[in-house]
Amino acid sequence: MTTQVIPVPDIGGAENVDVIEVCVAPGDAVDAEQSLIVLESDKASMEVPSPVAGKVIALKVNEGDTVSEGDPIIELDVEGGETAPSASASASASASEAAAETSAAQSEPAAAEPEPAAPAAVQSEPESAPAPQAAATAEMPVAVPDIGGAEGVDVIEVCVAVGDEVAEGDSLIVLESDKASMEVPSPAAGKVLALSVNEGDQVSEGDAILTLAGTAAAPAPETEAAAPAPQQEAAPVPAPAPAPSGPPITEPAAPAPAPQAPSEPQGDDVYAGPSVRKLARQLGVDLAEVKASGPRNRHTKNDVRGYVKDMVARKPAPGAGGAGIPAVPAVDFAKFGDIELVKMSKIQKVTVASMVRSWLNVPHVTQFDEADISDLESFRKEMKAEAENRGVKLTPLPFLLKACAAALRHEPSFNTSLHADGEHMVQKHYVHIGVAVATPAGLLVPVIQNVDKKGLWELAAESAELAKKARDGKLLPRDMQGACFTVSSLGAIGGSGFTPIVNTPEVGILGVSKAEIKPVWNGSEFVPRQMLPLSLSYDHRAVNGADAGRFFTFLVSLLGDIRRLIL
Repeated sequence: MTTQVIPVPDIGGAENVDVIEVCVAPGDAVDAEQSLIVLESDKASMEVPSPVAGKVIALKVNEGDTVSEGDPIIELDVEGGETAPSASASASASASEAAAETSAAQSEPAAAEPEPAAPAAVQSEPESAPAPQAAATAEMPVAVPDIGGAEGVDVIEVCVAVGDEVAEGDSLIVLESDKASMEVPSPAAGKVLALSVNEGDQVSEGDAILTLAGTAAAPAPETEAAAPAPQQEAAPVPAPAPAPSGPPITEPAAPAPAPQAPSEPQGDDVYAGPSVRKLARQLGVDLAEVKASGPRNRHTKNDVRGYVKDMVARKPAPGAGGAGIPAVPAVDFAKFGDIELVKMSKIQKVTVASMVRSWLNVPHVTQFDEADISDLESFRKEMKAEAENRGVKLTPLPFLLKACAAALRHEPSFNTSLHADGEHMVQKHYVHIGVAVATPAGLLVPVIQNVDKKGLWELAAESAELAKKARDGKLLPRDMQGACFTVSSLGAIGGSGFTPIVNTPEVGILGVSKAEIKPVWNGSEFVPRQMLPLSLSYDHRAVNGADAGRFFTFLVSLLGDIRRLIL
């Protein structure tokens, strides 16, 4: 046994081609022609076969590497007598696969321009000029190139239509045999005059594909004249086998058709041609997630485009995520114990969407303070009998509403909204305040209008009436619109503070927690006072910290001395 390093064969002059799959591992026994790696360029993918049978000693490449012609792939233990000839044969075979596309492209211009002088004329610049002129004015039939002797190969995609303008190297059709798919590129630029094949047809080498031409076909031979120089550099690199075919065949388009080499059976899950893979890469699509609709479960360009269209059109469920934030993954809670799926009410779903929208769009800031409501509570209890005579219940809420209305007048930056055009602020000259109410169906916020113009008794009656309508499900849409500010009170439930979410398009909301007796220093001693925890959240785009400080200080002072409400 001898050790042989297997290099990357002739791949048509392509450089830094991606290794998308390594098909063997150290210790594997491989047969001649068994695939070692799969390469992929921008327009094609190709398998590199083993030139001889043997055992893999070491890998020289990994998935994700880039390689060029001549780079080592693996070290192989082979029979000593077979090493040299097999390697040569392998290089020849591999080169011929890559060159097959080249010769295919050559055969097509030859079919279009059967003059034998055309290939030879490329070697002399004076004679090459008339050839392009002839090509420019003649129709060019394009035929199926050398496809390795395969017969009756399926046409699984026709990439152009009559009237299309194509550039040299553009894919015309995609062929698929039992083990590989390949794109047939255009040998020259031009206009498609007629198609000779349709999707689903079967073709063999030499069969007509389409007719090109017009004045756009002229540039193709011109580029052919420039091609021999780079091709002559590529010719010495592979084994001697490609050299004889180099002068007559390689000159026109060896670099362009190189990606045309047979593409992949790339993996068990993804079956797609090079053009489809390129489109998927450009659009950032994982082909494993795309449903295939082509023959033999093959991915097509329309599959990729359809997938992208669906992703763009698909809207996330309310609360599922947004602004690039990944959605919360689904969890099978049933595996942890008994569960029950409870249908969300419409109000709950609207609340979810509203809260997510506000949280994602509003830069929230929350300030905290405590109001001394000892005197307020004393006055409220004194008015209890009169409240009963009026048929209303005088809670702390009317006092809070009246104080907030006065604070909105005192600090008008809180009585604004950002205009949708992003260029203006809407300054409101009315004072409507929303009150958050918990109902069996979800959270509702009825709005009390013109709070600044109403007295405590009127506010007490109206707030109680709206809360009852909310719990009974009798609120109308107009009862929940137009608020400038919102009050959310958890005082009856408990807690020492929370951070309420601004109810956009408002710019502020007041959170009210449970009052409690605390010792307060009056300058000479600690005295028991009833303190009300407050939290003020605001939209920092519209309200600055200094504005919030003035609003909050004024509000706390009003609640501490309710006599100031009449000033």
